[in-house]
Amino acid sequence: MATFVPRRVYPHLDSIPRSYYLGHHAAGLTKMKSLINQIDLVIECRDYRTPLVSRNPLFEETLGERPRLIVYTKQDLGSTYTALDQAKEEIIRQWDRPSSALFADVKDRNAVRQVLRFAKDHAASSNHLVGSRMMVVGMPNVGKSSLLNALRNVGLGLKKAARTGDQPGITRKIASGVKIVEKDKESEGVYLLDTPGVFVPYVPDAESMLKLALCGNVKDTVVPPTTIADYLLFHLNLRDPSFYSMFSEPSNDVHQVLDRLARKQGRLKKGGFPDMEAAALQFIQRWRAGGMGRFILDEVAEDALDRRKDTLEGFGRSMHQARKASKEARRHAALEAN
Repeated sequence: MATFVPRRVYPHLDSIPRSYYLGHHAAGLTKMKSLINQIDLVIECRDYRTPLVSRNPLFEETLGERPRLIVYTKQDLGSTYTALDQAKEEIIRQWDRPSSALFADVKDRNAVRQVLRFAKDHAASSNHLVGSRMMVVGMPNVGKSSLLNALRNVGLGLKKAARTGDQPGITRKIASGVKIVEKDKESEGVYLLDTPGVFVPYVPDAESMLKLALCGNVKDTVVPPTTIADYLLFHLNLRDPSFYSMFSEPSNDVHQVLDRLARKQGRLKKGGFPDMEAAALQFIQRWRAGGMGRFILDEVAEDALDRRKDTLEGFGRSMHQARKASKEARRHAALEAN
């Protein structure tokens, strides 16, 4: 039997959609800007599995004047809590300085308490007579509302105040402040505003869009599920093909893997043909739930942020500007090659 050799490079796909910037994203960002003078601290959520591409430069431009705490959510889905994971977290902290960064699984009460402690300490230094107001922001479906609910539960013992779901777009308007810390001798309490997720106007490279789609930051109908599943298969094979060995042998052919999964689960159409789209969605959901490996999709190295700066700056441009810049870059590359 031949030794399995995984793909080392994922093919560039120009057909991948590059935008998910919706009307309520723009409206939410405008509203955030109008409220920023009333906010003491911005808590920005990013997905632990994509510490680079889940950054949104629009927040820097719009909310950058306020102190910021960055919380990397879904740590349990991207980490196996090894020394290597801890080393990566230290590099991410260096990227974010002078802002503080915390890593959180909202089901871990100790991790939630760290965020609460930071918020409470910041409130104590603000000396507001009516309580400290904070705002949680982030890309769609990075766990903002889940974090708010966890802070409320751990801080006050109360049930959730914000709706959550496994697809983006659940929160569409900025809600009134929700209390997460009671008044005490140190502060007058802390209130947190939940906000709608805000995507970027244009994603300059296809692979970044695939990462965002794989982590559920865009609706599963935006990028074809079989394409997202193929990108996931690429990552699984580079790390450990045994992640999906319960239903398929190692393969670089996503259709073969999805065929095996569909038949194993009985996801068949008329005539006994496998339902490939349903199998692709199930394949993706297994990984999102932590059932097929827990790892970071972005490269985490000391110079990775600097090497990605040009691309990350493109995230904040308008679609027209980003397309123009991309075209210009290709033209210069062609001239240099000749």
